[in-house]
Amino acid sequence: MYYYYIIKSETLEKYYIGSCANIEKRLKYHNNGWSRYTKTGIPWILCYFEKFDLKKETLQRERFIKLKKSKKYIESLIENNVAG
Repeated sequence: MYYYYIIKSETLEKYYIGSCANIEKRLKYHNNGWSRYTKTGIPWILCYFEKFDLKKETLQRERFIKLKKSKKYIESLIENNVAG
């Protein structure tokens, strides 16, 4: 199982989009400051995720969301909890 996820930094009011195979481990990674990009935004909270059987599908979905470059779109996903 693979996950595409959105986390939010309450201190920076920013979102981060990523993908992984173990969502709990990945959130811990971000909150322990092991990622250069997310280190300054600790604490991060998981706002949204989608599950996929194939890694390829997960990466396609992640890319689709990132190409939107829209905070409004991300917030609508979270608010409506709409997958796909």
